[in-house]
Amino acid sequence: MTTAPLAHDVAGSGPRVVLLHGITENRHSWDPIHLEDRYTVLRVDLRGHGESPRTAPYDLATLAADVRAVVDEVDPDGPAPLVVGHSMGGVVATAYAHDHPVRGVVNVDQALALGAMQAQVAPAAPLLRGDGFEPFVQQMFASLYGELDPAEVARLEALRSPEQDVVLGMWSPLLDLSPDELAATVAEVTALPAGTPYLSLHGIDLGPDYAAWLTSVIPSAVVETWTPTGHYPHLAAPERFVERVVAFDAGH
Repeated sequence: MTTAPLAHDVAGSGPRVVLLHGITENRHSWDPIHLEDRYTVLRVDLRGHGESPRTAPYDLATLAADVRAVVDEVDPDGPAPLVVGHSMGGVVATAYAHDHPVRGVVNVDQALALGAMQAQVAPAAPLLRGDGFEPFVQQMFASLYGELDPAEVARLEALRSPEQDVVLGMWSPLLDLSPDELAATVAEVTALPAGTPYLSLHGIDLGPDYAAWLTSVIPSAVVETWTPTGHYPHLAAPERFVERVVAFDAGH
């Protein structure tokens, strides 16, 4: 597997925290989140995003390996990091924990039971693969901002860069796999080492069935919902989010 040299920045000192952004965004989506007083914070632009190379493939194992390469480059002898991912970054953070040592995972508003997302995205495959790509992506994100301050929405929109080949590559499991194949992929990614600390923090209430499912596949998972906030609970309440991450990390 060939890793891509990811654009990144490092701030602060202390235990390592890795921040992974959502699809079509970049590391600056984390600008309002200040963990550097307590941690060495590594923020990366995932492959195909921000200033990182736009090079296929975009499968989860490759994306996780890219991040691991940067972690090793920045501090090859450091302890295992806490990996925090928002949206698609939450899936990558989970894949990272499957493949590489972590101190814990914080998954921000990314459901891992991907069948429901597949049911929404797969029918739009002709749009996504054609001229309807950008309108579809714009409409999708417009529906997710929830209670987010308009100024913060404008900031996210300014940094968003929806690249069709990148999105199609990252969404390939949703678009190209059968429901059974997707379920098998999810089962593999969520097979984390026993006892891996895992916080699943949501701004959109997925209901008790999701919490029951997640703890059935990741028994150590803690599921929390902050409502009403929408898809960006960390940006709707950044100070609360920082406090929760610190408390979660200290609790393990």
